[in-house]
Parts: sequence; C-alpha cells; structure tokens
Amino acid sequence: MSDLTCEIKPIKTPHRSTPKKVVFVRLLMIAIGAILMSIGLELFLVPNQILDGGVVGVSIIISHLTGVRLGIFIFILNIPFFFLGYKQIGKTFALSTLFGITILSICTSFLHNIDAITPDLLLATVFGGIVLGTGVGLVIRYGGSLDGSEILAILFNKATPFSVGEIIMIINLVIFAIAGFVFTWEQAMYSFLAYFIAFKTIDIVIQGLDESKSVYIISENIEDIGDAIMDRLGRGLTYLHGEGAYTGDNKKVIFTVITRLEEAKLKSIVEEIDSHAFLAVGNIAEVRGGRFKKKDIH
Repeated sequence: MSDLTCEIKPIKTPHRSTPKKVVFVRLLMIAIGAILMSIGLELFLVPNQILDGGVVGVSIIISHLTGVRLGIFIFILNIPFFFLGYKQIGKTFALSTLFGITILSICTSFLHNIDAITPDLLLATVFGGIVLGTGVGLVIRYGGSLDGSEILAILFNKATPFSVGEIIMIINLVIFAIAGFVFTWEQAMYSFLAYFIAFKTIDIVIQGLDESKSVYIISENIEDIGDAIMDRLGRGLTYLHGEGAYTGDNKKVIFTVITRLEEAKLKSIVEEIDSHAFLAVGNIAEVRGGRFKKKDIH
C-alpha cells in the first residue's frame, strides 16, 4: 500500500478594497482635521508661545530656538513614527497619518506669517485648544494621527508597567517642563491648560455630543423591566442568557444601549420595579447597525 501525503494549505481571506467614496470621505475629513490643527497652532497657540504636547510640542520648541518654520520640523520628526505606525497598526493607518501630517506641515507654513487672532493668553489657550482638539479628533475618528507620541507610547507600553495614557502624560509633562525653561513658566502652565482642553475636545469629537451608554441588567423581574424600557424609553433590547457562578441558576440578562440623557430615567425604571436589581452602565464610543434608533413613546 502506498503512503499518501496530504498538504493542507492555509486559506487566506481575500482582502476587500475600500470603496472609493469611503476613501474620499476619509481623506477629506483628515485634510479638514489637519487644517483645523494648523489654524489652532499658527493663529492661536504658537504666536503666544503656547505649546501642544507630543512631537508637535517638541517641534514648536525647536522652531523657536532655530527660527526655522514649524511645519518642517513637524514633518521631519514624525517620519520615524510613520514607519512604526506601519509596523504596529497597519498600512491604511500609516498612509492616512502621512497624508494628515503632510497637510498639517504645508498649512502651518502658509499660516506662519499671518497675525494671531488674539494676543490674550487665556483666549488663545481656550480657543486654540478647542480648534486644535477638533482637528485632531477628526483625524483620529477617520483612521489617522497627527502626532507620533501615541505610537511611541504604544511601544513603551509593552516594556513598562505604565498604560498608554500614563506614558503620553509623562512625555507631555517633560515637554511642558522644558517649555518652562525655553519660554516662561506662565507659558508652560497655559500650554498644559491648552493640552487639557484639546484632550477633552478630542473625546467629544470622537464619541459625539450624544454619548451612548451600554446597560446590563440582572433581576428577578427581568421581563417587567424589559417591557418598561421598551414602552417608556422607546429602546430596543436583547435578552442574554447567563448562569450565576455562585448559585448555578440560569438567568436572563438585559442588554441595551441608551444615551446619557436617558440614563437617569432608566435607573428610575429599574429602581421602581426591582430595587435590588443588578445594574451596570458603561460608556460606548460608537454605535452602528442593529435597531439602535429610538422609537416614539407617545
């Protein structure tokens, strides 16, 4: 009897090309985000010697010390992170990032000789942070980045006990401390305030003003609560099947998604029907598909 050998080849999932319309919208929004960031930098922050964090903050310091335009350093210092992003996150992210950084560098160069909108440090800090944060948020939402410090933090995160957010904060604190020596400590404090405002604005742009929340509910009156949520909130829901680890009892679990404006009403519904019900509420950055759209309740 002859021996038969069979070679099993791994099945590769074909890569589907992204529709041209989706690519166009992505590039358009990344371009708008980069333009907004350049406006925040050149018309608000940089003329008042207020910094952003990360690679852009380092670029502002070097530009101030050398007299060379900011856009050149933003592009050059971000090149290594383009290659890191390609290896760590993927081709689409890397190309989107390169496109955004190129637009940012060009726009900051064009806006460099335009006078600041306001010389008032507080106004420049607040509105510069908002405009800059809006731009960065748009770019992140559509799959790119305008600063390599996030990629650097991801790499350090693998070798240190610190989270990505903690590493970014440490990097920026060092940059703002250096700014205190290069400029003044007053400018350094305004820079930290601008960074904080931009950080919160980024969250709003990515998550949206109408932030969604996921809800899990476990109760002995689960169907009554479910009916009340559908009737009084107009929200659809899903019954999940769970098992108590301690008792071994089978239980129904409600899963639904609401807006933050509906959170108080949902809690009152659950409290009214079962004051001992288990209720867990968490934030969701984005909701797509399904039957999330709210129904009329009147």
